[in-house]
Amino acid sequence: MTFSMPPEWAPQDWIWIGFPHAAEEWPGYLGTAQEQIAAFANAVAESGQEVRLLVRDAANEARARMLVSSAVKLERRTYGDIWLRDTGPLVLAQRAAGAVGAARKARRFGFNGWGEKYLMPGDQTIGAELAQDAGLPLEVSDWILEGGAIDGDGTGLVVTTEQCLLNPNRNPHLSRAEIEQRLSSDLGFTRVLWLGDGLLNDHTDGHVDNLARFVAPNVLALPGPTGKDDPNAAIYADARARAEAFGVTLAEIPSPGLITRGNFVEPASYANFAITTHLVVVPTFGSMYDDDGVAAIASLFPDRATIGLPGDAVLAGGGGFHCASQQMPA
Repeated sequence: MTFSMPPEWAPQDWIWIGFPHAAEEWPGYLGTAQEQIAAFANAVAESGQEVRLLVRDAANEARARMLVSSAVKLERRTYGDIWLRDTGPLVLAQRAAGAVGAARKARRFGFNGWGEKYLMPGDQTIGAELAQDAGLPLEVSDWILEGGAIDGDGTGLVVTTEQCLLNPNRNPHLSRAEIEQRLSSDLGFTRVLWLGDGLLNDHTDGHVDNLARFVAPNVLALPGPTGKDDPNAAIYADARARAEAFGVTLAEIPSPGLITRGNFVEPASYANFAITTHLVVVPTFGSMYDDDGVAAIASLFPDRATIGLPGDAVLAGGGGFHCASQQMPA
């Protein structure tokens, strides 16, 4: 059988979401980050899709239950960071010609805390645990890869960044060609669009899900700079040039512009939207461009509703709604 990763816009059985629990990860922002993740979970559940919200312990579960509706299922698990896009299972499907359903299996990769920067108990095991409890056959690859580092369009095309996949803190023993071969053999990707750097100050070393996202076969959503002080203007320009040279169709969405927390420039991006079966959820940041960002993404998904939800406190912990979730393809 040949398995491959379905695109995120394919129907989903449920979505896993991680609930914040570690105060040291969100100093001064934990309560608000919890509220924002709960709003995300509630919105998806109210759209008609099953949500499995991971909670860390009894106190964390009680806090979550105060914030989410009864439609959200809570699962107590051992995990560190909430970024299930990177630590959760990547689910592949094999659909036979003429078949109604599809066989599924999960794949996990090595995880080293985004280049040995953020290692927390549970993050190296939660992916296998979720896959096995879901009844999925599990295969484990012998190289480092996070789910947020790749984004596929369902035709065998995947986009990633050189900053992340070629980073010596991940797989220094693998060449670009060897990584391409493993993306093919392990995940079914036959063509790779290599972008350059990810956003400024992204602690994941440039995950592509904060920079560029496929929204349809061969159609890539990519931010354009807003304001003269947009900190990622050069990065967007380089990504655009590479994507155009590769031959994909570009759909421009706005950037939030310069978003700061104190003196720190945040890697804020509307591209970190989460696609669910009935709903697309876009993080907003209190920027004057929020409404334009949500509207631009809504125009790319006419078959489902699109909403914007505050994600600034979630971002203070290092990620967004897409980072905090992982879907189970139907």
